Amino acid sequence: MGRAATERVALMSIHPEYAEAIFQGAKTVEFRKRRLAADIKTVIVYATAPVSRVLGTFNIDEIVEDSPEAIWARYGESGVIGQAAFFSYYEGKEIAFAIVVEEAMSFEQPLPLKEVEPNSTAPQSYAYLRRDQLLVSA
Repeated sequence: MGRAATERVALMSIHPEYAEAIFQGAKTVEFRKRRLAADIKTVIVYATAPVSRVLGTFNIDEIVEDSPEAIWARYGESGVIGQAAFFSYYEGKEIAFAIVVEEAMSFEQPLPLKEVEPNSTAPQSYAYLRRDQLLVSA
């Protein structure tokens, strides 16, 4: 008998203003240069410095892949980012990814990363974690 695959989540570093906007419901799309793995359905949100805390999680509705121009046209207003900053982020890239937030759930108190996954460090963009190794529900 084969073992069942361990479910994974993504730990994603997001600038504090964008992370907070996700949990306020203002930001419903997260933009990335690389696609998340197909098995990822949940993202743990780590707000970068100066916050340096895990704020909560969100479930992924869908991930849309297209040109930066097409992604901007479809999701620009949902991303809480200015047009100039968006296109600067994707400068030289032919493909953009829009991670559509299905449901965001903030923690009552932001947590240090070590209280979520003791062996992890803050990723530059994102990292994959095994759900069964997390110290909190994700």
